[in-house]
Amino acid sequence: MQIIRNIIETQFFCLGLKNQGKHIAFVPTMGFLHEGHLALVKEAKKRAELVVSSIFVNPTQFTPQEDLSRYPRDEEGDLKKLASVDCDLVFIPDADQMYPEGFQTKISLSEITQGLCGASRPGHFDGVATVVLKLFNITQANVAIFGEKDYQQLAVIRRLVKDLNLPIEIVGHPTERSPQGLALSSRNSYLSEEEKQKALVLFQTLSKMRKKCQEGEKKVSTLLSLGRKMIEQVSEIKIEYLEIVDAVSLKPIQKVEREARVLVAVRLGKTRLIDNGPL
Repeated sequence: MQIIRNIIETQFFCLGLKNQGKHIAFVPTMGFLHEGHLALVKEAKKRAELVVSSIFVNPTQFTPQEDLSRYPRDEEGDLKKLASVDCDLVFIPDADQMYPEGFQTKISLSEITQGLCGASRPGHFDGVATVVLKLFNITQANVAIFGEKDYQQLAVIRRLVKDLNLPIEIVGHPTERSPQGLALSSRNSYLSEEEKQKALVLFQTLSKMRKKCQEGEKKVSTLLSLGRKMIEQVSEIKIEYLEIVDAVSLKPIQKVEREARVLVAVRLGKTRLIDNGPL
């Protein structure tokens, strides 16, 4: 497994392989890897001859209220985990390289970033879209794998690729969960064991809402009422949002008549958790 920290070297290496006719699959991460990330790399291995992953805690997607320095990091552990799943190249830039003095370009999507996480994290998805476009250009990837746990992010990237005619396939990979159903996330490291047990209500709620929908309840207000009651029964959890939206546009719907998604964000103690599931 190669490790490159320089943008030009990474781009030159990847362009050389593409010129040889090789396909590249890309898995972007912010580090502190868990089994969810490794599942993305394993999926990438099925889709290309070369798998590139990046480790970069992107400062531009943190809002002023969020503590960038508090984000968990473990580069040594991350590299061991990536080696264990046969990642071919790891790109680890620093912020000064990615955003050198005088940097002034921003990618902004107008509609799909509104609401849901975008409502409480202004500017977050501008930072995501900008860094992802840069990473696509650096790695020259043919396909990129993203987890469905960050569903709004996945939708934003798909919209970005479509709008800008980028020559890359975006693949969404189902959320990896603990045996009890908790969505794997780097932020789970902030939770106590008691809080992890309380957080299970998110998956339980998504499952109950899906079952109710499959049984014939298509009215969104009824499904949301059921979900809110379940979550509100758990102490210390505060709902930030619970919404049912069109699976592609993320626009709110009144009735489940086509592919839809239920998305939820809560605060548990000092930790913000998100989850989602199909309807």
